[in-house]
Formats: sequence, C-alpha cells, structure tokens
Amino acid sequence: MILHLHLVRHGQTYFNRYNRLQGWTNAPLTQQGITDAHEAARKLAGLKLSAAYCSDTTRAQQTARIIVDENTTPGSVTQVISSPYFREQFYGYFEGQDMAMAWYAAGAPHGAPTYQSIVQKFGLKATKDFLKEADPFHDAESNDEYWHRIAQGYALIAHDAVHGCTAHGPLHDGDDVLQISHGNTLLSLMNKFAGAGYDLSHRPKNGSVTTFDFDTDADFDHCLHVVSFNQ
Repeated sequence: MILHLHLVRHGQTYFNRYNRLQGWTNAPLTQQGITDAHEAARKLAGLKLSAAYCSDTTRAQQTARIIVDENTTPGSVTQVISSPYFREQFYGYFEGQDMAMAWYAAGAPHGAPTYQSIVQKFGLKATKDFLKEADPFHDAESNDEYWHRIAQGYALIAHDAVHGCTAHGPLHDGDDVLQISHGNTLLSLMNKFAGAGYDLSHRPKNGSVTTFDFDTDADFDHCLHVVSFNQ
C-alpha cells in the first residue's frame, strides 16, 4: 500500500524563537507558531486526510489539532494519534541549551565546532553520536537509538493502515495521511531517503509541508520516497 504522507513541521515555539535545542522538552507555540499551523492547514485544504499522527509533545499536538479542525473535506479524520515514536531527537543534558553552545560542546573535541562543520566533516550521523558522547549523563540519543525509535513510528502507521485503530478505519492505497514532525527529524529523513538536489543546509520552515510516498509493505530503510520538501 502506498500512502501520501504529508509531514508538517510544527509551528514556531518559544525555544525555536530563542534558538535553543528542543527535543523532548515541551515549549508552547508562539503567536507566530499558531499562524504557522493555520498556514499549514491552508496548504492542505481540500485533501481528505484519512489519518493523522503526531508526537506527544505540546507543539506537535497543538499544530495537529489546528490542521485537523480546519480541514472541512468530507470524510477527513477528526482524531489525532499521538505517540512518543514521533518525537524529535532527544538531546539529553543539552535539552533547552543554546544551540551554538551545545553543538560546540559536541563537535569541538573533534575539530568541528558548529553543527554545519560536524555535518560537513563527519556526516549527519555524527551530530547524534557526538552529542551523546558529550552528554555527561549519556542520555542523548545516539544515531542507532534514534532510528530504532523512528522506525517504530512508521511501523505503527503501517499496522494501523492495514488493521485500523480507534482513530480511523483501515486505509487504502493512495490515501493522504497527516504527520506532524520536527525540524531535525525532517532533515534526518531527507538525508536518509532523498537523493541529490535538495538543500539540506537548514532546517525546514515551521509550518512547512514535506511529502513522502510511504510504502507500508517495504522495510524501513526503503519505505519512503520524497515527493516534495519544505513547501
């Protein structure tokens, strides 16, 4: 089964505004963030959303609720499934810290004092592993820990597509599905599944829509195909 999966980056939060790392930490949407969610709803207007998923963080739930409530297409889903599988990367000790300071702590011991320099010298995988290494408690997610959790989220969508759940019935080939996602997770998904031709030097905009075709029968490493990014 192929699902058209529309991933919306949640609206701007106060931590986004203050340029702080925000993984599992909760921060409410700013007024701009609420506007971002309404703009995303307008972009998706006219689609029959057969299912909706988000992480269990406030920013994702607020964004999802606005989009679902504003979608008036007959037959669109009214309930949103929240799961920790869809959370942003966990930054451990560095949750809520200034981004530049956190990435300096992670990358400087490796000669890469910024996020971009870590990516350029060592790849996106290293941003997760270096941060876990720098975390004095080693609570931050490693690359392997992160992807193990994310894969469970897509297994959940695939399971619900076949069997249905409390929020929606079984899905059908070609159905449109909403997923509220997060900035670094969107970059990570694009890095894993996209080919050349996409600018991944910056996180996608708050309220932007990235669309994948999701093959629910494929193994996780081959299940997503990019349709559009950061629209």
